[in-house]
Amino acid sequence: MLGAAEKSRDAFRTISEVAVELEVPQHVLRFWESKFPQLKPLKRGGGRRYYRPDDLDLVRGIRSLLYSEGLTIKGVQKILREQGQRYVMELGRGATTLIPPRAVRAELNPRAAAPAAPPTNVHHFPREPEPNLRMSEDERAHFSTLLDELLDLKSRLTAARRPPRLSP
Repeated sequence: MLGAAEKSRDAFRTISEVAVELEVPQHVLRFWESKFPQLKPLKRGGGRRYYRPDDLDLVRGIRSLLYSEGLTIKGVQKILREQGQRYVMELGRGATTLIPPRAVRAELNPRAAAPAAPPTNVHHFPREPEPNLRMSEDERAHFSTLLDELLDLKSRLTAARRPPRLSP
């Protein structure tokens, strides 16, 4: 049986093959499908997903924008909305000249552009030297995705806790 690396460029790929190739867990690919309606792999019997070459290019472009460029889900959604699916697919094919300039990236990723305001209710203790806590771009993107998921869950929980309105 041929592996993903041995398949032709035009061959369809399963979600597991895509996950291995892009070094992204399968659940993240399914999550991206819910966040990016442009990402629609074929679904066959039993809900099995098959990624066409264009789907794979789109996923590569989304991964690049999230993990390499540090954009948020909303930032990538904005690029897809304003620049179109073909633009992101070209990024997935390796076109680096299409990546938006830093000013645009700062607009799409406000967390990276705006310095955080210091908290006002924090007790200050003498600081010990901090170990090197720098994260790689992949780790930062992974945590950014997790944060987006957690914020979405928080808003759902808040909405679920609201008492139902009683009609007169």
